[in-house]
Amino acid sequence: MRYLPHTEEEIREMLAVAGMSDIDDLFRSIPEEAKFHGKLELPAPLGEARLMRHVAQIAEKNQAASMVSFLGCGAYAHHVPPAVDQLLLRSEFYTAYTPYQPEVAQGTLQAIWEFQTMVSELYGLPLANASLYDGASATAEGVLMARRLTKRDEVLMSECVHPHYRETTAAYLAGGTPDSLKELPLGSDGAADIDTILQTLSESTACVVVGSPSYVGPLPELEKLSEACHSVGALLVVCVVEPYALALVKPPGHCGADIVVGEGQPIACPPQYGGPGVGLLACRHERKYLQQLPGRVCGETVDQDGKQGFVLTLSTREQHIRRHRATSNICTNQGLLALAFTIRIALLGKSGFVEVAKQCLAKAHYLRTSLCELDGVEDPYPGSRIFNEFAIRLTAKNTDELLTSLEKKNILGGIALSKFSKDRGDQILLAVTEQHTREDLDLLVSSLREIIKA
Repeated sequence: MRYLPHTEEEIREMLAVAGMSDIDDLFRSIPEEAKFHGKLELPAPLGEARLMRHVAQIAEKNQAASMVSFLGCGAYAHHVPPAVDQLLLRSEFYTAYTPYQPEVAQGTLQAIWEFQTMVSELYGLPLANASLYDGASATAEGVLMARRLTKRDEVLMSECVHPHYRETTAAYLAGGTPDSLKELPLGSDGAADIDTILQTLSESTACVVVGSPSYVGPLPELEKLSEACHSVGALLVVCVVEPYALALVKPPGHCGADIVVGEGQPIACPPQYGGPGVGLLACRHERKYLQQLPGRVCGETVDQDGKQGFVLTLSTREQHIRRHRATSNICTNQGLLALAFTIRIALLGKSGFVEVAKQCLAKAHYLRTSLCELDGVEDPYPGSRIFNEFAIRLTAKNTDELLTSLEKKNILGGIALSKFSKDRGDQILLAVTEQHTREDLDLLVSSLREIIKA
């Protein structure tokens, strides 16, 4: 899109209507000490062709794009084929009018309906919405939904939930009842500490929130948690940041979870400097759940001639413009990413989806075993069930120094968990996907061996 600035005459006309003499008057409510005075040190303007060349030269400096990466912790580099991008460009999708006008948006609405169906199957719960902003906001919305359903305030959130998701949920709840959010520690196996949760649960608890897998890798036992929650009238909210894991484990809904939330980025698109994502949410199919579901829902119906049709339902304009009557004030969902998510799963099919998951699991276990055979490397959670992500503990090297040394070898060797917890300052979190080759895994192991011995 080209930048078309206002003319001086247009600026004068707008200021006159606003009753102001100059542009500075628009910012008079900002304290002087908070304002920047002077001119920004920007380079001279460039023509379009020269500017594109300049941007390309800057992009060439980004060496991370060509490095072997074992980064994860909520954003995963699975293969997303070019066919997904090409199908996103079809006119049925990118020229469709707002889904509020079903008569001219059937392509978009059908895609949303298919998306909901896929999320429902994935999570093992019958009702899903038309997506949310990302996994963090979906988690917060799931917690708010649980509080509305139970009419209770207390939320027990395990430390096994991704740190950013916990922070986002805390921000959502900050304006409500003080101290209603209680964070509970990780268990010794790296998953939710079930014993602590059972001791803390009470008839004041609205919900328990756990991550599956844990943000440090291990998978929790959900059935026992579900039984305990339901015995005191609380709900179990399960957060899934790596949807491919659900190809090999029982869906949370089949384990007794009431609300399942999570991130669809690993299926929809590659990691792109932290975004975008697509929030997923599914729940039990009861009237009270349906009425409290945040966002919007696409339903299947028939027209006056009996032909199949799709339409948004249970979501009036009030949902987006009247704060006091809305179950959510997220005014837009991630429609494009939800469509990409839908296309990618359709291209994979059930057998392809399972095959990707099997490759992730096998490669992660191979790497975990190989790394823990090195002197100076330990498994902090031995025997724990993992999918494609796990932590290692370093006993002979500083984590930051080791990761810096790996970068010099063109390897992004994972994430130092000291970023999230001082108690795990000697641990590194690594993620593996189907895109890693045996050579990639062996390269990391041999490089670590050299660095540790140095």
